[in-house]
Amino acid sequence: MAELKQLTKRSENYSQWYNDLVVKADLAEQSAVRGCMVIKPYGYAIWEKIQRQLDDMFKATGHVNAYFPLLIPKSFLSREAEHVEGFAKECAVVTHYRLKTNDAGDGVVVDPAAKLEEELIIRPTSETIIWSTYKNWIHSYRDLPILCNQWANVMRWEMRTRPFLRTSEFLWQEGHTAHATREEAEKEAQTMLKVYADFAEQFMAVPVIKGVKSETERFAGALDTYTIEAMMQDGKALQSGTSHFLGQNFAKAFDVQFTDKEGKTDYVWATSWGVSTRLMGALIMVHSDDNGLVLPPKLAPIQVVIVPIYKNEEQLAAISEKVNGIAARLRSMGISVKYDDSDNKRPGFKFADYELRGVPVRLVMGARDLENGTLEVMRRDTLEKETLPIEGIEEYVQKLLDDMQQNIFQKALAYRNSWIKSVDTYDEFKEEIEKGGFILAHWDGTAETEARIKEETKATIRCVPFDDPNYPAICMDTTPGVDMVTGKPSARRVIFARAY
Repeated sequence: MAELKQLTKRSENYSQWYNDLVVKADLAEQSAVRGCMVIKPYGYAIWEKIQRQLDDMFKATGHVNAYFPLLIPKSFLSREAEHVEGFAKECAVVTHYRLKTNDAGDGVVVDPAAKLEEELIIRPTSETIIWSTYKNWIHSYRDLPILCNQWANVMRWEMRTRPFLRTSEFLWQEGHTAHATREEAEKEAQTMLKVYADFAEQFMAVPVIKGVKSETERFAGALDTYTIEAMMQDGKALQSGTSHFLGQNFAKAFDVQFTDKEGKTDYVWATSWGVSTRLMGALIMVHSDDNGLVLPPKLAPIQVVIVPIYKNEEQLAAISEKVNGIAARLRSMGISVKYDDSDNKRPGFKFADYELRGVPVRLVMGARDLENGTLEVMRRDTLEKETLPIEGIEEYVQKLLDDMQQNIFQKALAYRNSWIKSVDTYDEFKEEIEKGGFILAHWDGTAETEARIKEETKATIRCVPFDDPNYPAICMDTTPGVDMVTGKPSARRVIFARAY
């Protein structure tokens, strides 16, 4: 039990706290491949719940799943100049297709005779391979729109990695859609951003700000990149999902044209959008505490754990008979339950373990509870305990889970809002950015000023926020002003932050 509690405190070293928690909560571990991680069963169970819910939301908006190759011909990446420039330094390259036994007979080497005529790139993203495919699918307006998504892994070579936040290989989904008009494609890109924002807030309980990226920060090959930005407990931002309006760039690169209703030929309009296992990092860093994970009930693999406390087999049998009925009724209500009657761990160890793993609700029944017809109920978000009658406990737990989901979101929202500040001078900006948070400041719209601010303060423009009545009033300030660095005119304030 002591080992389970040996988490670095957030206030002492936030980065180490995060790394400790990923390992101790059994979410992931380093692999034998540098820069890659093993997602362990409990961590993958959380990812599965994220995946399942998002997949339902995609399908509800008319999207279907497909799968495209992992390997991309190098020449494909050369066709869209901005795209290849954006990813060239991160690409892993396959050059040969065969190994052979070495001369000593005790290992293998690359067979020099098996060199590929054209190198293949392990996908860093799939726009090029997908648009080469769409050329075969699209001929007239009747073939549009195409609304495809794929769940896949990608590889982007990273020198400095952190589990879930930045790894060379990661899991994600990538939507790739094709449209007959610019307006339809732009609407699609913004619709999917809203899907991401709704998922983040309603299921992850993570408040986000929606906005558009600056030209410097947008996706390579996009005309516009829309983003949802979340605030971690250490005051750093995390880009949690992006949706890109690609214009006709990839259609032109791969000569994907269609005939419209008037018989005229035009290039197709495109979008792409994705979220990744980086959401797991957000889930950990927004909600968790010095005792371990705090999981919103909607994404918790185990929503309720029941632990018996007994002195002999007779007591255990009596408790189990009562508890199994409660568990069955909870499961019939769609609540995931684990009854842990294992005899190889003490109750105290189990309590600490499930607390560390962020299980939302813990029910405990001992011999006295059995006599009194009661249960001890503990909620993970506040660590509050109470003893309640068994009668009606299922409905109580169901309501408690709903209340916890809202409470976790409201706590994160209040915390996020406390990190939002507005500044007018560069000196004030430099002072505030050291503390962390979202800083709203005027910017003259130039890449030069943006680069200077990044170089001098390590802060980047997270987004130009969309108008949203749910945002704090400070984010809705669209009053023109002057750039805090250059004094040049500024159309409105934008959001700066240091980020993961």
